[in-house]
Amino acid sequence: MKTILSAALVLGICGLAGAQGGKADPVGTWKCAYEIGDMKRTSTLTIRKDGDKLAGTMSWPDQKETKLKDVKLKDRDLTFSAVRVVMDMKFTVEYKLTITGDKLKGKGAVEAGDKKLEFDIEGKREKKDK
Repeated sequence: MKTILSAALVLGICGLAGAQGGKADPVGTWKCAYEIGDMKRTSTLTIRKDGDKLAGTMSWPDQKETKLKDVKLKDRDLTFSAVRVVMDMKFTVEYKLTITGDKLKGKGAVEAGDKKLEFDIEGKREKKDK
């Protein structure tokens, strides 16, 4: 009896570990929040499948949708870039996010002049209407 219980416990833990480390599903609409300096900002990230590849858009309150570039998913890590336009200046922002269920967390990085600015970003997937 102890052997069966031990085996079940080991299989359960291994199964749980596999679920935690498995490939994430990035598809959906994500409401994101981040801070640059003392300013709180928001964006909307939309990821979809385009055949066997990922594609998507990102938008901000002051900028309509822009297409994502180089969207890649490896296990739970989602990477891509998006062009941000601020006062007629264009900046390419590189994102590296980790997806855990319906939440994402990671970093954005942009080169401004000779400086590289990094910021933390978090997001939550919107629930689909049934």
